[in-house]
Amino acid sequence: MNAMTDLKTDHTNATWHQRRLDATPRGVGVMGDFFISHAKNAEFWDIEGQRFIDFAGGIAVLNTGHVHPKVQAAIAAQLQRFTHSCYQVVPYTEYVQLAERINAIVPIDGPAKTAFFSTGAEAVENAIKIARSSTGRSGVIAFGGAFHGRSLFAVAMTGKVQPYKAGFGPFPPEIYHVPFPCHCASLDDTKHAMEQLFKCDIEPSRVAAIIFEPVQGEGGFNPIQPAAVRWLRELCDQHGIVLIADEVQTGFARTGKMFAMEHYGAKPDLITMAKSMAGGTTLSAVSGRKAIMDGPAPGGLGGTYAGNPLAIAASLAVLDVMAEEKLPERAQLLGDQLIAHLTAAKTMYPRMGDVRGLGAMVACEFVDAHGAPDADLTKRVQAAALKRGLLLLTCGVYGNVIRFLFPLTIEDAVFAEGLAMLDAAMAEVMA
Repeated sequence: MNAMTDLKTDHTNATWHQRRLDATPRGVGVMGDFFISHAKNAEFWDIEGQRFIDFAGGIAVLNTGHVHPKVQAAIAAQLQRFTHSCYQVVPYTEYVQLAERINAIVPIDGPAKTAFFSTGAEAVENAIKIARSSTGRSGVIAFGGAFHGRSLFAVAMTGKVQPYKAGFGPFPPEIYHVPFPCHCASLDDTKHAMEQLFKCDIEPSRVAAIIFEPVQGEGGFNPIQPAAVRWLRELCDQHGIVLIADEVQTGFARTGKMFAMEHYGAKPDLITMAKSMAGGTTLSAVSGRKAIMDGPAPGGLGGTYAGNPLAIAASLAVLDVMAEEKLPERAQLLGDQLIAHLTAAKTMYPRMGDVRGLGAMVACEFVDAHGAPDADLTKRVQAAALKRGLLLLTCGVYGNVIRFLFPLTIEDAVFAEGLAMLDAAMAEVMA
């Protein structure tokens, strides 16, 4: 039985849900009990024909929408030429072209270089390798609430235990965490924790890198304080530490700029990126200052599938689409509209907490009657929205945040329809 015949024979969500439970491990957590059939821009349909509006975007992967015609055409054209050679064995010009285009736009001081990988976690781990190689040091400092990936070193840097770290230790040594300076923690607290870290755990001269997300993703869509970015830049300059901005989720127009670091007035030494850089195909990258990027010796970086030709072609098309359709500006417009909409809703629903965001990377908290995080209420709002056909994601250390990651190409009418579904869900749960 081939795949198409199989799908036609067992075409109910319930049947496939049970087959998934029987065939795949529980550790691969799945939110939905339905299965996608096809999609277009900000909408998709399941195998039973139900329509959904996508405010999740494959967890920030689809800034250019599902199956953008120009991205689809680029992949199809590359598919006719070749699908793989391993860049480290037989290189191809498109890899170099994409590196040149990214080098020209990343907010890095001086000449930049870029290397490609497959996943965000790979990009993060390679950024640490590059920092260690270029400095000859080993220590790494990250932040509470951070998410940097699921591979062992990346998850060790992640500052959120459930579900990412529980049961997977022990973790690699010389990784340290301090409080993240955002709306819920002061910069003074972070400075004090860093001072204590340098006094009690590791001297600055042994720290290779400090890594942070300009806006924490899984941690709750927490934008870092601008003053904190400037302080981190000064601290790294003082001690010869490599400053890494993890833009896996914030990059490629989501925050109203091509890169979130463009908002902050200070530049990192290295930037990691993935997610929306290739329209849903598997591609990630590390970009950074030339002298640091050239730290590892030949053969120290790469991977069999790193910089896959189909994904490279998709990414070149994504850059074209972002420029032609002015997606950074579109992100800012949609984000402003969403924040205004949520802020107005707060006047009706006291259990809506903080509304925050940068560009179209927007989140809303839900709290109990005493103002404490309420994960159960958040899940009920999410479920009520899904019942109406609106796909939402939650996040946050306490699980009480709904985050919005709709494609930036979403049509105005579909965006308005999605907001109406959200209003109906909140009215059902909180009225």
